Amino acid sequence: MKYRFEIIETETLYQGFLGLKAYRLRHDLFVGGKSPMLTRERVESYRAASVLLYDPDLDQVVLIEQFRVGALENPLGPWVLEVIGGIIEGDESPESVARREAMEEAGCEVLALEPICEFMVSPGYSTERIYLFCGRVDASQAQGIHGIDAEGEDIRVEVMPADQAIATLYGGRINSTSTIISIQWLAMNRSNLRNQWCG
Repeated sequence: MKYRFEIIETETLYQGFLGLKAYRLRHDLFVGGKSPMLTRERVESYRAASVLLYDPDLDQVVLIEQFRVGALENPLGPWVLEVIGGIIEGDESPESVARREAMEEAGCEVLALEPICEFMVSPGYSTERIYLFCGRVDASQAQGIHGIDAEGEDIRVEVMPADQAIATLYGGRINSTSTIISIQWLAMNRSNLRNQWCG
């Protein structure tokens, strides 16, 4: 059975870096019939590309740490350890964004790119979608502070053994969606990836 929905009315409540819209709608019910009229607010967000940087020769990952306003209440503080990421603008491809952001945020050239998945971040209230990759890099060249001053970026590179990153998964330090998914993916695919990238 194909379920349907009907948007009755939309209203823009706010428009800035993100937007906020109110929707009045109805949708089909699993038991048959239609829902009552519902009002739902939705954050009109963006598409982004994120990439876990991995050196198969050194068996190390390259992560970044930066201040995140959404983590103000985090017991460990609002500096978050995460994978590289950036917004997809216009007709850019997710792959080109992943490569560009790796250079801007970590000074790393991506030598090969392996898709992991595409996912909705929080479909209950946001349109945000992320295209997630694993990128081959030379981790021996990764270090320092990066970012674009005009965007207020202050990004510190952290290189760690893959085993340490995997072990850190549930200790609280790695606690953002893209980073958790990509490190879990690496734990499951590391051997095949090393065979593929190292011959």
